[in-house]
Amino acid sequence: MDLTSFWHTHKATWDELEQLVEAFQKKSRKVSASDIDRMTLLYKKTSAHLAYIRSHYPADDLALYLNQLVSRAHNLTYKQRSGSWQQLAHFFGTHAIELVQKRIWFIAVAAGLFCLGGLFGFIAVANDPLNLYFVLPDGMAEYIDPASLGEGHDTLNNPLISTMIMTNNIRVAILAFVSGVTFGLFPIYLLLFNGLLVGALAAVYHQFGSGYAFWAYILPHGIIELTAIFIAGGAGLYMGYRMLVPGRYSRRHQFLEAAKESGQLLLATLPLFVIAGLIEGFITPSTTLSLEAKYSVAGITLLLLVLWYAVGVRKKRQDDQSASRDLISK
Repeated sequence: MDLTSFWHTHKATWDELEQLVEAFQKKSRKVSASDIDRMTLLYKKTSAHLAYIRSHYPADDLALYLNQLVSRAHNLTYKQRSGSWQQLAHFFGTHAIELVQKRIWFIAVAAGLFCLGGLFGFIAVANDPLNLYFVLPDGMAEYIDPASLGEGHDTLNNPLISTMIMTNNIRVAILAFVSGVTFGLFPIYLLLFNGLLVGALAAVYHQFGSGYAFWAYILPHGIIELTAIFIAGGAGLYMGYRMLVPGRYSRRHQFLEAAKESGQLLLATLPLFVIAGLIEGFITPSTTLSLEAKYSVAGITLLLLVLWYAVGVRKKRQDDQSASRDLISK
């Protein structure tokens, strides 16, 4: 049986299993005994479908989808009930990393677009400082004064500033995600434009001899913040890609699956934006911390991000091995 026929034949089974899994997760107290029996039957059928796809089409997206669905059903069927905190820990510690792994190339493209915009902005202003007035939004260039970097930060209302920054960054991430419906065009523009702004500002401070101080005020929160924006941008790009390249399946199906997955990716970035907002509101403007201390904070945030990813990858690998052993023994 070819892959398209296989998908049309068994799609109803997978949809029903997914609906039952979601019902178990959201309203487990209202689940009846017949629902449990039905989910067990569908779980076994889908496991057999997964084994077939792994054998004949291991590189197809369907293998990834069925693997995720079977894993979710397996966890509900054979594992003890987890509390809400455990579910949150699983989502942000394992599931979010799995999603990042699956769409790492789209996230890398998002980062590349931002860096490309930054390079263009830096070169444009380095060659002619007056280009700053063309790059920055109207009226913004007049307020850029490299000589006053860090002045007045001791009078800021840090909690208010932190909340405003968090809200703005989350808004940007949501926009990057939702605008994926524009076939990925607006996320591309958003990433290029934001990179252009940072690159132009970096050129201004570099020419003034304040490049070291400039990055000390950017990197402590910027590493986490930009990571979250790249993930959200990658989610938007993936949605646009699936609208343009649906593959063997219907465009509507691929878009809905991409939107569901990308929405989870967006949700995974929210804690990153909260942490970045706190750093930008309290640590970045600090006049008591030295520039070296701020660079140290930036290094720590980078290390924590790498650890979060590495631990998540390891935990996911262990879960997959455990699930495979359980399936073989059944």
